[in-house]
Amino acid sequence: MRSAAELLDELNVLDESVQIEAKKARDIGKSVQQTVCAFANEPGLGGGYLLLGVEWERNEKGDLVYWPAGLADPDKLQSDLASQCAVMFNVVLRPEMQVESIDGKAVIVVFVPEADVAHKPIYFKATGLPGGAYRRIGSADHRCADEDIWVLRGESEPQSGPDKAIVQDATREDIDPQAIAEYRRLRANLNPGAEELAYGDDELLEAVGALRRANDALRPTVAGIVLFGKSLALRRLMPALRIDYIRVNGTQWLEDPDERFAATLDVRKPLLLALRQLQSTILDDLPRGFRLDEGELQSRQEPILPDKVIREALANATMHRSYQVNSPVQIIRYSNRIEVLNPGYSLKPAADLGTPGSRLRNPTIAAVLHDLHWAETKGTGIRVMRRLSTQAGLPPPEFNSAREQNEFKAILFLHNLLTEQDHQWLRYLTSEALSGDEAKILLYARETGAVDNTACRDFSDLDTLTASVTLRRLRDRGLLVKQGGGNRTYYTLLRDPSVEPIQHPEQTRLPLFEQEQSSPPTPEGGKPTEEGCNLEHATLPPELATLLAEKTGRLDQKTLRQLIIRLCAWRPLTGEELATLLNKKRDYLRNKHLIPMVSEGQLKLRYPESAKHPHQAYVAHQTAQEDEHE
Repeated sequence: MRSAAELLDELNVLDESVQIEAKKARDIGKSVQQTVCAFANEPGLGGGYLLLGVEWERNEKGDLVYWPAGLADPDKLQSDLASQCAVMFNVVLRPEMQVESIDGKAVIVVFVPEADVAHKPIYFKATGLPGGAYRRIGSADHRCADEDIWVLRGESEPQSGPDKAIVQDATREDIDPQAIAEYRRLRANLNPGAEELAYGDDELLEAVGALRRANDALRPTVAGIVLFGKSLALRRLMPALRIDYIRVNGTQWLEDPDERFAATLDVRKPLLLALRQLQSTILDDLPRGFRLDEGELQSRQEPILPDKVIREALANATMHRSYQVNSPVQIIRYSNRIEVLNPGYSLKPAADLGTPGSRLRNPTIAAVLHDLHWAETKGTGIRVMRRLSTQAGLPPPEFNSAREQNEFKAILFLHNLLTEQDHQWLRYLTSEALSGDEAKILLYARETGAVDNTACRDFSDLDTLTASVTLRRLRDRGLLVKQGGGNRTYYTLLRDPSVEPIQHPEQTRLPLFEQEQSSPPTPEGGKPTEEGCNLEHATLPPELATLLAEKTGRLDQKTLRQLIIRLCAWRPLTGEELATLLNKKRDYLRNKHLIPMVSEGQLKLRYPESAKHPHQAYVAHQTAQEDEHE
């Protein structure tokens, strides 16, 4: 059992984590018992610790700082906790407890061991299932849904799963014969002697779980419609059950469809036909590299991303998605990466992704894909993707599971992050020496817009504690900005990654919005600009520098807004940059001009999907630019 001092030290480095929870605990209330329930339930966690008698506050850096506040009557709290754990749940829980003193303050360390799978799910008797059961996800306790109950019972009921349910209003006529033929073809290629190949179609579908007998009739299951259903049946029975392939110009998602998509493909087919089409589409759209094997005289072209990685990503998105959510799978191809998004958070904790063992949301679909060698079912698929990407000279994929949004995302990178241009960018970003892991973190944040502890562990050999320390060190050096808190903590670059360094033979200059000055310019009214920064006219194109020099003093609304449009047509500018260039107060400019101009369509936000994006800036609409020049 770990000591209170050890737990407190870890809290001050990592904040609350999946295995540690701090509580003030002046009495044993519902919050404490929910955490006990979650620690006892969470599969593979091995239990967790509560540290009772602790206070905390957020410091000026945004970090939570914990310290012992003490308990007035620790013996009573231990007695209350033990008695409640004996009567409140469906089984008796016996947490381990010990009283310790830190700085003269009494605290209680409570260890709740993971319950035996035969006793799961642990739940409050008064509430029942599923709402009375809790799981430990990240640093929070989450009330269980039906899918969580399947996970908690998974080892004792391996054949349970939502994909075995019969689909209402579906009949045998909704099964596509082409999909059955494709299954037979693929299965025969891999195992010509497979027993089910000798069955008739109905027997085969029943054997793989696509049909179930109800009232002396064979009815399609969810797995049957997903794997073998006709396109019209999919549209009628599961309208959102499709897979969208979206080709986006650049590296960022834009809201304007005229600028956002280079190409789109909506696939609404049975999964056995859709996967092959999607794999071919993605591979055909990838850059290709030359490969010359030892002893060969002729090179060959291959996609830079191995096809096995694509197969596993597609299989994971369709095998583990929630078919109770009316939302399509999306495959978004950016210039530097592919993002595969599917509805349904990972039933396996994010920190355990890539470790042996799998928690299947849809065991019937998973079994079919495994038999056809489309997917791994032993929890090795993610490990294979990471290994093959690394062998291809690419960064390993990143995997993000968001329980609150009920979404899972896989990010596949299309180029190595450590090119000569990347080294140049790092030297430009900071003159201080960077370790290899620090360089990877900064480059990753540049490519994806943010980085968190889980991502650090994905692309490096860092453990949770070391990753957290490294991220905070980069934050303290002014290279990263901390966002969020607790298990939602992530970091973004302090400097805009899209701004290229300005090369000067005689000196290295910072990007436009980061040049320092000794005294800020004075805006109208004679008051200094808030958080002003010096934007030298020499960094602007000559015509804009001349225009700014001419437009001095108080300007009427039309003239000022035309000038804003001209500036934002040159490049995206933040409100602070515009305020400095125009010698105006930032709040005045934003409220009186920028916000109305966005509403009127003269400007648009660079990141319209996130109004509070840390790099939010204003861009001139093409129509507004044309009107201004008329």
